[in-house]
Amino acid sequence: MRSDVMKKGLEKAPHRSLFRAAELTDEELARPIIGIANSANEIIPGHIHLNTIVAAVKKGILAAGGTPLEFSTIGVCDGIAMNHKGMKYSLGSRELIADSIEIMAMGHPFDGMVLVPNCDKIIPGMLIGALRVNIPSIVVSGGPMFAGRHKGQKITLNDVFEAVGKAAKKTISMNELHTIECAACPGAGSCAGLFTANSMNCLTEALGLALPYNGTIPAVMADRIRLAKESGKLIMNLVKKNITPRKIVTRKAIENALAVDMAIGGSSNTALHIPAIAHYAGLPITLKDINPVSERTPHLCTIAPAGTHAMEDLHDAGGIPAVMSELLRNRLLHGDCLTVTGKTHAHNLRGRDILDESVIRRVKAPVHADGGLAVLTGNIAPDGCIVKQGAVDPSMLRHSGPAKVFTSEEAAMKGIMGGKIKKGDVVVIIYEGPRGGPGMREMLTPTSVIAGMGLDKDVALITDGRFSGATRGSSIGHVSPEAAAGGPIAIVRDGDIVEIDIPAKKLNVRLSDAEIQKRLAAWKAPEPNITTGYMSRYAKLVSSADRGAVFES
Repeated sequence: MRSDVMKKGLEKAPHRSLFRAAELTDEELARPIIGIANSANEIIPGHIHLNTIVAAVKKGILAAGGTPLEFSTIGVCDGIAMNHKGMKYSLGSRELIADSIEIMAMGHPFDGMVLVPNCDKIIPGMLIGALRVNIPSIVVSGGPMFAGRHKGQKITLNDVFEAVGKAAKKTISMNELHTIECAACPGAGSCAGLFTANSMNCLTEALGLALPYNGTIPAVMADRIRLAKESGKLIMNLVKKNITPRKIVTRKAIENALAVDMAIGGSSNTALHIPAIAHYAGLPITLKDINPVSERTPHLCTIAPAGTHAMEDLHDAGGIPAVMSELLRNRLLHGDCLTVTGKTHAHNLRGRDILDESVIRRVKAPVHADGGLAVLTGNIAPDGCIVKQGAVDPSMLRHSGPAKVFTSEEAAMKGIMGGKIKKGDVVVIIYEGPRGGPGMREMLTPTSVIAGMGLDKDVALITDGRFSGATRGSSIGHVSPEAAAGGPIAIVRDGDIVEIDIPAKKLNVRLSDAEIQKRLAAWKAPEPNITTGYMSRYAKLVSSADRGAVFES
């Protein structure tokens, strides 16, 4: 066993002594040691119940003859970090979480790991860590929150952000805003729409690193606890057969994740995390690999923010197994990929089918013929940028208008709330990329306020930052190269005409090549926004968004 190097032999008597201080018996030490990475905390609603999940995982491990040892990781709630300096630290936490997994699993040679995340950066952070260490691993997530209710309709956190814009415009009262605020998030779980957390939990299932229904079983259901117990049992089989993450995460597995992503209309942040996960699996994937999958994979679901359904509806309709079964039936999925069950997707998907075609459409009758995400290129974004095209009103698929340029999210919000944005404008927010932010902040507040003001069908927003999975409308992010790296988005000025053509996958500013080069020659990099601490180091190491904002090796 891998763990023998820290517990077996004459010279390991001091090590055993320390384990005995941690209350382990000789019998427990003799068994395979399974590390459990638990991201539970009292801050993130999606994580407040994870100790219950971990307790169930431990029962499964013990029942299958292993010894579970739990350790903690950090986590940032993107919703709470939104629209202030805290959001600069969210994406950066992904690498720190991955580092912590690597450090714990190398410092204490576990025989296998169970990873228990639930929200935005914690999931990919744990996946990256598992791929680095490459010991048998399985993911069991905390599950989505139930949707809230307001005036007989399901609502999610996104509705609260949009209600802020409505209140600012005085189309709703402050009392109604308070009512929505109190109703939208009824309890534990990742936010109820197909935002980044739920997107990544679903894609973990598609990658083969989690059991079927991991992405959709609501957080508070008994099924979630049973899933956790089963995951605890299965890690012992993975250890026995030495099935490691890199044996599961192949190029075909990445293509499966992208196909499911396109079919469900996942968060635009998956365009950061899937390339990053692929990078640490030794598979070169960039933004430009997304379009071929999107063009052949139809968009089948209208989960909030792209529609009115919540994650609980997706689960009741058959969950990700139903989506994958439909894709497999139409030869849009690799069924021969290995999974944590020790069997292939094709085996796991036997008997799975769509239970509600109003929630999960058939391939022959999709919501959209193309997938939920699209990568655009052009003279603003030579290396690409991302848009959640499945959440864009048809009237905004093609749009041109004058740029209103802001050098930070705060400046943009001041302009939006101050009434400086008019119908037809293109809001351009620069210096919010991985290096320039630093940390590539989400722009949910600006996009939500624009939507709440009723301008989402008239105003586009472009940034080298990123968007929340809750964002809808013509919101184009991850512009690469970013402004702080001298990307051409840095030289766009107020009044320049920006041309967006999502069907043609194009994003351009109406300037000659000569004028662009003239402006770039005169451009000077701004001073760093953060000069000390972790994010200062992060800015020096991080790659462009088109490569997943991974650390340069």
